[in-house]
Amino acid sequence: MGGSAPRRDCRPAVETTSFVDRRAELAEGRELLARARLVTLTGPGGVGKTRLAGRIAARVARAFPDGVHVVHLSGLHDPALVALAAADALGLHDHSAQPPLDALVTQVRDRRLLLLIDNCEHLLGACAELAAALLHGTAGVRVLATSRHRLGLTEEHLLEVRPLPVPDPDGDPSGAEPGPALALFADRAAAVVPGFRLTPANRSAVARLCRRLDGLPLAIELAAVRMRVLSVEQLLERLDDRYRLLSAGSPAVPPRHRTLRAAVDWSHDLCTGPEQLVWARLSVLAGSFDLETAEAVCADGARIRAYDVMEAVAGLVDKSVLCREPGPDGVRYRLLDTLCHYGLERLREQAGEELATRRRQRDWMQQRAAACEEAWFGPGQREIVARLHADQDNLRAALAFGLNEPTTPDGVLATLRLAGTLWFYWHACGAPREGRYWLDRALEAGPEPTPERARALWVAGLLAGCPEDLTRGRRRAQEARTLARRLGDEAEAAHAEYVIGVILLFSDDLRAALAHFRAGVARGPVPGQHLSLVGLDRVELACALGFLGEADQAIAVCEETRRMCERHGEEWVLSYVHRMLALAHTVKKDRRRAERHAREALRLKLAVNDVTGIGLTLDLLAQIAGQGGAHDRAAVLLGGADRVWADVDRDRWGSAALGTTRRGTETRCREALGTAAYERSYEQGAALRLTGIVGYALDEQRREPHGPERAHPGVRLTRRETQVAELVAEGLANQQIADRLVIARRTAEGHVERILSKLGFSNRSQIAAWITARR
Repeated sequence: MGGSAPRRDCRPAVETTSFVDRRAELAEGRELLARARLVTLTGPGGVGKTRLAGRIAARVARAFPDGVHVVHLSGLHDPALVALAAADALGLHDHSAQPPLDALVTQVRDRRLLLLIDNCEHLLGACAELAAALLHGTAGVRVLATSRHRLGLTEEHLLEVRPLPVPDPDGDPSGAEPGPALALFADRAAAVVPGFRLTPANRSAVARLCRRLDGLPLAIELAAVRMRVLSVEQLLERLDDRYRLLSAGSPAVPPRHRTLRAAVDWSHDLCTGPEQLVWARLSVLAGSFDLETAEAVCADGARIRAYDVMEAVAGLVDKSVLCREPGPDGVRYRLLDTLCHYGLERLREQAGEELATRRRQRDWMQQRAAACEEAWFGPGQREIVARLHADQDNLRAALAFGLNEPTTPDGVLATLRLAGTLWFYWHACGAPREGRYWLDRALEAGPEPTPERARALWVAGLLAGCPEDLTRGRRRAQEARTLARRLGDEAEAAHAEYVIGVILLFSDDLRAALAHFRAGVARGPVPGQHLSLVGLDRVELACALGFLGEADQAIAVCEETRRMCERHGEEWVLSYVHRMLALAHTVKKDRRRAERHAREALRLKLAVNDVTGIGLTLDLLAQIAGQGGAHDRAAVLLGGADRVWADVDRDRWGSAALGTTRRGTETRCREALGTAAYERSYEQGAALRLTGIVGYALDEQRREPHGPERAHPGVRLTRRETQVAELVAEGLANQQIADRLVIARRTAEGHVERILSKLGFSNRSQIAAWITARR
């Protein structure tokens, strides 16, 4: 029974440019968070709320044992998705029938964590509802928000983020402290004019320029880029001209808004024609994007070609319009919120441009999703998960556009197609709630009997992950099978058959599930059937056989499936094959083989961060340890497993088979250890995070949960090695570590090897456990 989740990088983003001095605001923010549970940073666009919030969160992180988690909302426009985005940031994968917000509160009720909600202004109602639910339903959760407007809750404490102070332009130019505004300008100017620095000769002009820009960091950064072609005095003169034009507009517009608008207008005017067009078209993209996406969305084959897009992107990065940041598979780009809104205004000035651009964005997301689905049963699963998670905001934008497009029938069909293509992402990557949200809306809007509807129906059935939803899920899968057969689509009918069998397993109807999967496997794959589902048919057959005590048959089925996975370099289905082999050998009382396969399953599951599978495998390892008399170890594993399951479903999907196995192991351990000793070991496991408990479970030397910290006592890692070890503990691969730290992959590999050598470890999981123990 499968389901996985990618590793979410939900800490504050790595800063790629220096941070100007905000010592007073940093101190005030820390002090407010120490006594208040909801702190909102308010201020105009471009003032630096997001970066300040990230800095505050980093400074107070040690006070939150369950971590700091960031919800980025700039690319989100549907209030219904706010709670789902928060759950995603928290690494929660709820399968219950509770409303999303209620489920989230239930899962974090006993946690001590900080949730940073960034860019709330366009979703104020939903953000206020989320914050209120967390404040009233938990005791250890605190919220740090950024917004141009307050959330409006009585518990809210405000920290106004003001523009940077600017010294008197006519003051003493030889003063030692230039102030943060001038320091910011000098730093950004030095990036485009090597060797630039503040001097008594230019300081007065820089101060006058920063004052004209009202000390707004974004405006200062945009102006500093022009130092490549203009002097400070020329910058000031031209900006004055631009500002006078804008000031002649509506007096109702606040001066600071006019200032920022002047700076953005001026930056736009200095862009080439292709750069202006690309800026406008990129504004339909949500969150970050790669160059391929920019080319697909901006190039129309007429006004602009793919090559022109690449040149324009490079120019916009040079002009600080686009931010460049590391991504899971290379460089990604992002438009700051203020510049995105500006670009969208420009796009809407041209008749038909927005609709055409959004259609290209939707079609490209469909093309990318289809390519990922085709490659899913193969060696690149980790990269696919990372890429789709990085594209998540753009996938949401494409799904929403299909439902809202003026040509409704085509739009709904496009959303059905995209939501159905992403079946493996919703199911295998821990996003069942969001998948159900899009599928339910599209199925309701598109009742016509189409192939897209047939697929969407069985995918919706597959995502039914709780007892209350299983009946509805079975009905949908059966409807999908009927419709697919009517349309002559045997592959979709076979996919629907798989879902029907899974629901029989979830419902503990093991005999019926066994007969169902035996018939499906005997029939063999049909043309067009996805290989993942062919493999999972066999996995579920082995599962039913194992639970019914038919161990030898289960092993035979698994060995055949293992060969198929290994031929294709596949890991996700293979991890379940190893778990089923472990289950079958447990039935045969062969604990050595059972433990070996369970460990291999756990290694594979950690590689793709399959949280549900990790929980299932930890349960099984606890059972194996308990049967072998290692009751203390079993208790630690049970504590860790329960912590993992709390992020998925505390009731283990309501499955009687899974629940009975877990309760039986606990009973044996309590009787063997005594309640007090059992509780101590259990709490040790429950205190570990995911990588910590997996590291403990995989530790061949069977150390205590905090044992890795005692390996090679007195060992000291360098600052860079410590950074690398932290990223290893987050689950990042060597290439991702290299991208994050802006170093070569070979350098990252060398750091990992030295860390392993210094600590006396043999694998990355042990590094993760050691880091967790140190925290």
